[in-house]
Amino acid sequence: MISAERGGTAPGPRWSGAAPRGRRHHVRYRELGGRGPRVSVLGFGAMSLTTGIYDDATAEDARTALLAALDTGTTFIDTADIYGGGESERTIGRVLGARRDEIVLATKFGADQDAERRLIPGLGRPAYVRRAIDASLRRLGTDHVDLYYLHRLDPTTPIEDTVGALAGLVEAGKIRHIGLSEVSPATLRRAHAVHPVTALQTEYSLFHRDPEDELLAVCAELGVGFVAYSPLGRGLLGGGVRGVADLGPRDWRHTNPRFQSGNIDHNLTLVGTLADLAAAHGIGTAQLALAWLLRRGVFPIPGTRRAANVRANAEAAELRLPPGAFDELESLLPRGAAAGERADERYLAGVDTGA
Repeated sequence: MISAERGGTAPGPRWSGAAPRGRRHHVRYRELGGRGPRVSVLGFGAMSLTTGIYDDATAEDARTALLAALDTGTTFIDTADIYGGGESERTIGRVLGARRDEIVLATKFGADQDAERRLIPGLGRPAYVRRAIDASLRRLGTDHVDLYYLHRLDPTTPIEDTVGALAGLVEAGKIRHIGLSEVSPATLRRAHAVHPVTALQTEYSLFHRDPEDELLAVCAELGVGFVAYSPLGRGLLGGGVRGVADLGPRDWRHTNPRFQSGNIDHNLTLVGTLADLAAAHGIGTAQLALAWLLRRGVFPIPGTRRAANVRANAEAAELRLPPGAFDELESLLPRGAAAGERADERYLAGVDTGA
């Protein structure tokens, strides 16, 4: 049987993530890495708030999802300048602008693509870094962001130059902390030698466990917080996808190998196994998948446009399951169990592997 684990509220300074007014849940909080702000252990990923990534999104859906996140005590809000061509940032600015002091706001730059879905070179150059933050601040309607990520490594610019520019933004007060996304351990070390990196964001879930090879250990060594995006395996581990027929016509997952014929049926069988185990403990499939990550000390940032899902996800931060539940989970869904690559070749081409 489950018991709720409850923690205190976050402190009150503007950029440290004060607990939202009137929250209904008691989400736990802790520092992001060894030097970061105090955040809710479960964040909110805002990629799905705009049309064109999954399927059509309405402004009302986005508003209710964001407000539901604050209502649960979720303070860690994550977006990027490319989500919806900047519309995700604008939405956050409109909906949460009056409550800016209640959130720790993270955004990203440097992952724009050309018509062939290839990363545009040069987006790590210092001049571009400075232009990108100013554009994001305008869209967000704020004078600073708490955490600013390089979204993808720019192979044409030394990481030292990019991080040097980010350090200048810290000094200027436009950002509080520096983050990197989808970089190799070697790149993380080089960046950290220039200026402390507060957070590293990459994909991590029961269906993708490559960070366990080395990246998690390097983050722990350097005091870098690990933020897990796509913690529900592009929605598969949430239990709401029963097949490709559930995907909208513009949903980008149609090109994802794990949703392709020959892979999707196998992966849904694994999800069914996960659902059975979750039901045995009286919780939802997504809650069990998120609890598994939280037990590893990382910060998952699931995304959804449905307020009910926001509330259910937040409850994962309160769960305390017997250790045997996770042992059983790992035996049922061992590493490498999912069929298909986590993304297509063009997506993976933008990921820094250190090779």
